[in-house]
Amino acid sequence: MREIKYEDIVKAIRDCIIYSGTNLPKDALQKMQEAFENEKSPVAKEVLRQLLENAKIASDEQKPLCQDTGLAVFFVRVGEDVKVVGGTLKDAINEGTQKGYKEGYLRASTCKWDSRENLKDSVGYNLPAIIHFDLVEGDELEIEYAAKGGGSENVSRATVLPPAAGRQGIIDYVKEVISNAGPNPCPPLTVGVGIGGTFEKAVISSKHALFRKLGSVNEDPVLREMEDELVIELNKLGIGAMGMGGTQTVFGVHIEANPCHIASLPVSVNVQCHSSRHTTIKL
Repeated sequence: MREIKYEDIVKAIRDCIIYSGTNLPKDALQKMQEAFENEKSPVAKEVLRQLLENAKIASDEQKPLCQDTGLAVFFVRVGEDVKVVGGTLKDAINEGTQKGYKEGYLRASTCKWDSRENLKDSVGYNLPAIIHFDLVEGDELEIEYAAKGGGSENVSRATVLPPAAGRQGIIDYVKEVISNAGPNPCPPLTVGVGIGGTFEKAVISSKHALFRKLGSVNEDPVLREMEDELVIELNKLGIGAMGMGGTQTVFGVHIEANPCHIASLPVSVNVQCHSSRHTTIKL
């Protein structure tokens, strides 16, 4: 049994939140640079230049990349031979989240669903975090973190298609969701697609797909072909950077697929803005 100290988890979470809030990940920065180089529209190219400049200023001055610092979302893989000493893993993640958002001067965006009262004074600064746990073999703790802003989350959608809709039905649905989203999620986008499972499994899979490294290749050749086709089709929509038109609407499409019931075909589309703030911690 391997022991990991509670306070070490708190510090790791706190540090990654502050860093991610002000530094665009290398994969997202590289994709933005590629989008700038490949953009055909002069107007959209200028927008991408400004986004790159914004990323540089945020990193140099340690200022938030965006005023919407999002809700903290975690996918946590817990090794069966890991023991957290000094407290619970869930409490450590929440405490690290509170410290990261508060000490990093990141906006608290969590509120009550009905009164819309901000929870930073009653529950905690930007708490509770959204945490998905998975128990796995081994003695490691892997924590994936992303800041999920309101603009991109608001246009995310899910449905259950009839099985006869098949591959083309899925492609058409993804195109419909992104077309309806238009400029609202602040493109260029990363698009996560969850296929199969049950309704909630598809939604969680589409969210987790956003954490995959931009530019990486899907190991499943069928899904890889779908991803490549969707990138082409979504860029044809002409939404472009920040909705200003052009040829670069998405950075990438990532698909996760699961077996499903014979009578249903759940599909979910989860959208992430150009400021794709994410990181992975291994303890």
